[in-house]
Amino acid sequence: MIKDFNFYAPTRVVFGRQAEEQLPQLLRSCGASRVLVHYGGGSARRSGLLDKVFGLLQQAGIGYVELGGVVPNPLLSMVERGIALCRQEGVDFILAVGGGSVIDSAKAIGYGVGYDGDVWDFWDGKAVPQSCMPVGVVLTIPAAGSEMSSSTVITKDEGMLKRGINSDLCRARFCIMNPERTYTLPAYQTAAGCTDIMMHTMERFFSVYQDMTLTDAISEALLRTVKDCAVAVLKAPEDYRLRAQIMWASSLAHNDLTECGTEKDFATHKLEHELSALFGVTHGAGLAALWGSWARYVLPGRESRFAQFAVNVMGVANDFAHPEQTALRGIEAMEQFYRQIGMPTSIPELIGRQATDEEIAQMVAKCSRGGTITLGAFLPLHEADMAAIYRLANT
Repeated sequence: MIKDFNFYAPTRVVFGRQAEEQLPQLLRSCGASRVLVHYGGGSARRSGLLDKVFGLLQQAGIGYVELGGVVPNPLLSMVERGIALCRQEGVDFILAVGGGSVIDSAKAIGYGVGYDGDVWDFWDGKAVPQSCMPVGVVLTIPAAGSEMSSSTVITKDEGMLKRGINSDLCRARFCIMNPERTYTLPAYQTAAGCTDIMMHTMERFFSVYQDMTLTDAISEALLRTVKDCAVAVLKAPEDYRLRAQIMWASSLAHNDLTECGTEKDFATHKLEHELSALFGVTHGAGLAALWGSWARYVLPGRESRFAQFAVNVMGVANDFAHPEQTALRGIEAMEQFYRQIGMPTSIPELIGRQATDEEIAQMVAKCSRGGTITLGAFLPLHEADMAAIYRLANT
């Protein structure tokens, strides 16, 4: 089967050394006159990138205000601050300087500026976005793919509810990508980013729609490339070629290209959202901790797809007589790759202890929204399934 699809990727990409020099003309092309420069911690400033951005804006005569302090798993409270600041300062464009958390926060601010109600309404399912202030990106952390995606994930401070929504309205107008700006990323953050990139592709590859062989080939090539580069870049963090592959893969993995003709699952992502919301862990590391357990749980009846992954991505020899064994070896090879790049493969490795029964029940309740929704499409997961996967990962 091949699923009908619409592919829409409107973001202009400016890629390469000194790419940020094109920022003023990109902003002018979007009609920006007063910009909110949104960023995270001190690294953007310490690296000199923020000063570079501010200098370019000043030289171009483009007004700006700044709002820093975005944290991993971006918070609703920061979004609300940004909305108020944009309204107060007459901002007409939001520039995210950072990675996925900063970009998601910028998109959420963009949704809220023109909305009269509580911006959380969009993530609570009470309203659907009708507009979004234009957003541009200077990317510093390749991982989340938010720079070219339609998704936005925000955590509500009260109750630590982590939820995502999708709308083409929030897609970035442009993204500036200079691989040199990623040279100083810590090894753990690089590895977690590569894990997230690969998972965005795997969430689409493991689909009941399995006849779009061209999309499969793109996905498999992307996965092999990032897998190889992830291992190599940890030994050579200032290798431009390696950093460039990873940065471009981040965008291709989540701009829906690898979903053309297939159907995304994203159960592992949603299960992980509750892990990172509850324990404050790095998203990519949480994905690695859960994926093997998800894979083994959904494997029965889906051996051929996992065998294809094992052979074409992980390089496992194909045991044609026993596809289940090929599939299992592929899952094991993926977990070995995670260990090779310093990622956990279980919840105890991730948080330093086993999750309690109460914590698992809490994650299941939030993930299933009190048992009112299922997760995924490859194998739809009910409450009992979610609990079983958390428990498998908890050993």
